[in-house]
Amino acid sequence: MKQCSPTLQQAEDQARQEEGGKESSRIQALRVLSEVTATLASEYDLEALLNRFLAMMVRLSGASAGVVRVLSSDGRHLKLAASLGLPPEVVDNERLVDIDCGICGSAIRSDEIKQTRDLRACVARTGQPFFGECRSMVVVPLEHNGRLLGVYNLYMTEDRPIPEEVSLLFCSISEHLAMAVENSRLMRENLRMTLMSERQMMANEVHDSLAQTMAYMKMRVTLLREALLQYESGKALKYSADIQQALDEAYASLRELLTQFRNRMDPLGLEHALRELADGYFDRTGVRLEFENRIPDLNLTVDQEVQVFHILQEALSNVARHSGAKQAWLSLEETDGQYAFSVEDDGRGVFVMGATPDLRHHFGISIMSERAQRLHGNIEIANRPQGGARLRLLVPIHPEK
Repeated sequence: MKQCSPTLQQAEDQARQEEGGKESSRIQALRVLSEVTATLASEYDLEALLNRFLAMMVRLSGASAGVVRVLSSDGRHLKLAASLGLPPEVVDNERLVDIDCGICGSAIRSDEIKQTRDLRACVARTGQPFFGECRSMVVVPLEHNGRLLGVYNLYMTEDRPIPEEVSLLFCSISEHLAMAVENSRLMRENLRMTLMSERQMMANEVHDSLAQTMAYMKMRVTLLREALLQYESGKALKYSADIQQALDEAYASLRELLTQFRNRMDPLGLEHALRELADGYFDRTGVRLEFENRIPDLNLTVDQEVQVFHILQEALSNVARHSGAKQAWLSLEETDGQYAFSVEDDGRGVFVMGATPDLRHHFGISIMSERAQRLHGNIEIANRPQGGARLRLLVPIHPEK
């Protein structure tokens, strides 16, 4: 039998090695996909899931680093949700980027995987030498049912193309990962709705017991006072008047508390709930209200959102009832590591020179302060230099636990 020449034999060996390498990559890709699918079914902590996923993708693609970015609450930025292999200074710099930024923006607009070998734009934007050391970067959009949820990036130190089977795996895993991100959002909305349902149930129970009892007591105290008037007993009349006043205040406070409990938080979150509140404010109060959100990604728990909403709702209620204002402003911003929620008006102010401060809503302020303490924050109230009053709720972005 005629033997192959050494050159032909080497070529055949190389072809077998390449085919074996491709088969090995396919098997590894299938293993990763299987692991990701199993993880999605058992992992409910989105951050942990993203970090596990990222480690798999970095290992499979031979990347030196990777990040997962999810869409921010304002829909105009990408927020860093997980990272692996990035220097700390790069992580700090990349926490929030514009959705149209560079190759990431291009991948989002075209809805397809992009690979670039030119990262000079990233270096120019961030000033970080890390990007200049990378030979290429892959960007994979995350979409679910046609809705953009984010992207993930892989950074390579070697300039080599991504194998076809790995590229196909990128697409498949991006679909699974997008589903996980969407499920996390739906779980958050469901938790918010569950919390609101529980509060509604509590309000109904209080109304059916304590509120009705207090209403009955109010009627009986009125009858008692009328009976005492016939006997003209001065002390008894005074005491009954004190009871009547205290009962009136307690009943009014209870009704206000019930109203707050029955005001359901919007399942779409705090920003959407405040915008809805602002849109109907003039029709309810006759006061014009401008709303501005300068926080690109508002990151609060469901319970924190509820507390903030009720504080701002009470503050706006005070503006309508007590300020005499024609114009009010509601704004959200970040300052010195805190979220700052401000309600301002052009009314008479709360501290008038030479007069006692207007504390007709003192009970409401106490309730707002208690809510702020639960958020590890505080409330500041002052007159505006140009007239009117300003209430600011300050909440730490990363509160101590």
